Amino acid sequence: MHYLLFYSFVEDILERRAPHREEHLALANAAHVRGELMMAGAFAEPADGAVLVFCTEDKELVKEFATRDPYVAHGLVTEWHVRPWQVAVGA
Repeated sequence: MHYLLFYSFVEDILERRAPHREEHLALANAAHVRGELMMAGAFAEPADGAVLVFCTEDKELVKEFATRDPYVAHGLVTEWHVRPWQVAVGA
């Protein structure tokens, strides 16, 4: 099962993320190594959000990731939500 985690960012995310970026990336990389997080990235032009693609049977795991993310904890993410994703093409 795939889930998409959508983030909406504060307007000045690029200026405010530096103190939390290393911890944010460590959390994401650990989830990737465990095989839970397939890929993730921020939107560009404008940098107003991000999408993280998870492969897991447990939607709660995705929600827990968001609540543990320093970007969420420090108010850089203004809103987040999880949606199941039906993959039609690709692995």
